[in-house]
Amino acid sequence: MLTLAVLVPLAAALALAALPGATERGARWSAVAGTVASFVLLLAVWAGYEAGGGFQSVAEVPWVPTLGIAWRVGVDGMSLALALMSALVFVAAAAWPIRLDGARAYYAWILFLTGVSIGLFVALDLVLFYVFFDLSLVGMYFLIGRWGHGDAQHAALKFFIYTLAGSLLILIGIIVLALAMPEITFDMRAVIDAPPLPGEGAVAALVLLALMVGFGIKTPVFPLHTWLPPAHVDAPGPASAILAGVLLKMGTYGMVRLPLQMMPDTFARFALPIALVGVVSILWGAIVAFAQENLKRRIAYTSVNHMGYAVLGIAVAGSAAGSATARELALTGAVVEMVAHGLITGALFLIAGAFWQRTADYELSHYGGLAGPAPRLAAASTLAAFASLGLPGLAGFVAELHIFIGAFGVYPWLAAVGLLGILVTAALFLGLIRQVFFGELPAARASFPDLGRTEAVVLAGMLALVVLIGIWPAWLLEMIDAGGILAAPLAEPGAGG
Repeated sequence: MLTLAVLVPLAAALALAALPGATERGARWSAVAGTVASFVLLLAVWAGYEAGGGFQSVAEVPWVPTLGIAWRVGVDGMSLALALMSALVFVAAAAWPIRLDGARAYYAWILFLTGVSIGLFVALDLVLFYVFFDLSLVGMYFLIGRWGHGDAQHAALKFFIYTLAGSLLILIGIIVLALAMPEITFDMRAVIDAPPLPGEGAVAALVLLALMVGFGIKTPVFPLHTWLPPAHVDAPGPASAILAGVLLKMGTYGMVRLPLQMMPDTFARFALPIALVGVVSILWGAIVAFAQENLKRRIAYTSVNHMGYAVLGIAVAGSAAGSATARELALTGAVVEMVAHGLITGALFLIAGAFWQRTADYELSHYGGLAGPAPRLAAASTLAAFASLGLPGLAGFVAELHIFIGAFGVYPWLAAVGLLGILVTAALFLGLIRQVFFGELPAARASFPDLGRTEAVVLAGMLALVVLIGIWPAWLLEMIDAGGILAAPLAEPGAGG
């Protein structure tokens, strides 16, 4: 099932690219069909998933036997949750109506990104993980550079160079980990089960630094985030939703899967500085976002803020201080934050795309009073904003509650400082809603169109899940099983299907 969930959208991308006669509508619905198929296959995996059972639905086919490299896929609770969320974001991005030329190639790249992104989250081979990590850069580079606006080609190039540099650091770390094993292997389960590098020593510290910088660029954390705002501002709305909702999670997911699980003792040595980076990202992202007068740039900087929460949770989980319960709570919160941010910020960027489709203008000062002509847009924007600022009853609150309870049990003073980020985030989103949807309606916006039927359905689906997680998070928390991630149970190669 997992292999099909990866290969079906890739095959659909290839088929769509080979059909020169496809209309824009036909290409869009082909992309929807491909992404929905992948989502349904992942739902089937979830239906057979047993919480707490380690890696499941494992499939393995030798690829480069002399190096111990294979097509290895499987899921635990964290990777399954992120794969499902990612597939849903891709369905939304494919279904979102957008006017563009070259629609066939555009939707083929979305299908391509669907396959490689899900492939990364289900990969159990370090080389396979790296291949999917790098291929994701290619798909996003073309979506931004070919169909973006403004200085899109420069933004796409900056994104590609930054993240490629980070991926090369990750590759170095992967090679050192594999060579340090008693017998060379890239099987992630084997490396997790028997971490090869001692906790002390310069080599382990340098490998940890390479991995954390590489994944920190992708996440992104301060000060490695400067590629993010231009990439978001100049990208089409659905591409921004994919970038924020899916690709950024590759960074935080990688932090858990590689340095935290494969180098636990070394990670524990440096957990405090990593937590400091997380808190700085929380505050920097919120404060800088508050200063932005460009709608999309403001949302972009909130990603630095929210990914800072996830990094803080990961750092707490990897610390040797505090109780095991506090560390498990922090990791649970970090994973829920990844899922919640993917849905919430994905929705916010689709909303920003709706503004661009109607006016080609992101300046907040050019709007006001839109709650009158566009009540559905106002309702969706307000709900997404409240979820992003962590309002109780919504997914963001569940994530932040777990992170901060865990953080107070390990680094109480850092947690107290980090709480200030929630206050600034609330101010920046409430200010945005007030400025855009209330007050006097400018004459130029009197005929501003409300959300269309497809746009409303897509946003309703994403935000309904945000509400569901906020009101009844038990199903997601049970799936994630942070205790199992920290304990790193090892599944037998070839188990499952």
